[in-house]
Amino acid sequence: MRATYMYGAGDVRVVDAADPKIEQPTDALVRVVRACVCGSDLHPYHSMPPSAEGTPMGHEFVGVVEEVGAEVTSVRAGDFVIAPFAVSCGACEFCRAGLQTSCVRGGFWSDPGIGTAGGQAEAVRVPLADGTLVRVPVDEGADDALLASLLTLSDVYGTGWHAAVTGGVTEGSTVTVIGDGAVGLLAVLSARQLGAERIVLMGRHRARTDLGREFGATDVVAERGAEGIERVRDLTAGGSAIVLEAVGHMPAYEQAVGVVRPGGVISRVGVPQYEEAPVGFASLFGPNVTLTGGPAPVRAYIDRLLPAVLDGTVRPGRVFDRTVSLEETPKGYAAMDAREALKAMIRP
Repeated sequence: MRATYMYGAGDVRVVDAADPKIEQPTDALVRVVRACVCGSDLHPYHSMPPSAEGTPMGHEFVGVVEEVGAEVTSVRAGDFVIAPFAVSCGACEFCRAGLQTSCVRGGFWSDPGIGTAGGQAEAVRVPLADGTLVRVPVDEGADDALLASLLTLSDVYGTGWHAAVTGGVTEGSTVTVIGDGAVGLLAVLSARQLGAERIVLMGRHRARTDLGREFGATDVVAERGAEGIERVRDLTAGGSAIVLEAVGHMPAYEQAVGVVRPGGVISRVGVPQYEEAPVGFASLFGPNVTLTGGPAPVRAYIDRLLPAVLDGTVRPGRVFDRTVSLEETPKGYAAMDAREALKAMIRP
């Protein structure tokens, strides 16, 4: 089959790879119908050391089950499924608590520890299929808009929702979202769904912030650094009670610390590209600021979010503004890196 591998910074190739097969009785084989490039995929795209063997890429996909192992009971051949970005058993203490990203038997895609490959491919072996896959009552012939929205449930919509939920967004909340990528925009959408009254979006790409306004942002702040912090604090009467950080770079974290009000919450879901962050007296301790967030257990949220996607009430798939074939996947990476595309969908 054909699959996407990264061989170093900026070096993405679509190559021939071994066809996946059932290895354990709890496995399923899924033919990929839609996949995509994630903003977090751009981190290794910028910094990955050269590698002769390469790394399989992609952790967001939906598809059709082709075959199941003898012990799989929740899905069968022909089912359309969503594959969350974390593999999970569904039975351990963390899965039962809705924290599937900490599953004691699971892991992630492209994870040597559990032998997974990547989702930017023609097909994928899914371990722990009963705990991981979510069957959806549609078929692969559904319209592109619905397939795009279903695809967001594998990661970015669930991650934006996680930011809003862990941040404590409720009816009437004032929220600041840092970052106008797909996760940031869907954090705006999620905050609006949860009842936020004022949502300030910090972003400076007009096409993206316009979509953010359609998703529910009441204000847009394009300035960065001290100027951006001052602007948000003015808009929120001294600071935002809830800050959702959806970038992962240190300047975004510093913006979050700058705009949060005493007693507020910073929910950080952008994958951190740093090892240390200010958490001392002057930054978080003194003003009693709570830091939360983390990798989103999207499997825990799909059942809650799916009905509105299926009936078209919510259309998170609007974050996709570029579609490429599997063979064109490197172009999808390049377009996102150049800010020519917000999020690229892959059609194998």
